[in-house]
Amino acid sequence: MCWSATADLTAGAVITAVGLVCVVRVRRARDLPVAALPLLLGAHQMVEAAVWNSGSGCSPAATAWVVIAMPLLAVWVPLGVLLASGPGAGRRLRVPLAAGLATAAFLSYCLATRTVTAEIRGRTIGYGVDVPYLPLVLAGYLGATLGALLLAGDRRLRLLGAVLAAGAVLCAALWRLEFASTWCAFAAVASLLVLGWVRRREPADSVT
Repeated sequence: MCWSATADLTAGAVITAVGLVCVVRVRRARDLPVAALPLLLGAHQMVEAAVWNSGSGCSPAATAWVVIAMPLLAVWVPLGVLLASGPGAGRRLRVPLAAGLATAAFLSYCLATRTVTAEIRGRTIGYGVDVPYLPLVLAGYLGATLGALLLAGDRRLRLLGAVLAAGAVLCAALWRLEFASTWCAFAAVASLLVLGWVRRREPADSVT
């Protein structure tokens, strides 16, 4: 989230451009989901620009924003980390994926049966979704997304997890104070970290 439609659109365009570079430079097919993460984050920012323009209330843009933020990322991140880690990843990465699948299924049900609303509050946007058992769902979501990154064997993915964890805490505090939404800045940093990860991955095995 950013503090205005213009900021969201600008950040989204920059992050998407980084994502395109990541996808073009990726060397192994199993690295593609992690490499494409900036594309997803960039699209997310641009969808929120449409939410700003739609105003408070129900809108297709608000629903699309929540779908990306909640069920899609809950599966995308742990699955991407597991694939990038290869067959020797072990049980530690299957646990976040299982948590992500269960969380995404429950969130998808909530989104299909309840109304999503957005409320513009100065320089922030609050999204309203009626999710029962919220603490449990939040634990599953964070365990799936941040947990997968922090448990990854690759130190750059662990660094990405640490940056996103710190960003989530800071952005949540600023959002509660209704000061300004600053998640777009951390999304940009995360995208650059993914680009660094892509550039330093081992080359694909030669075909003989």
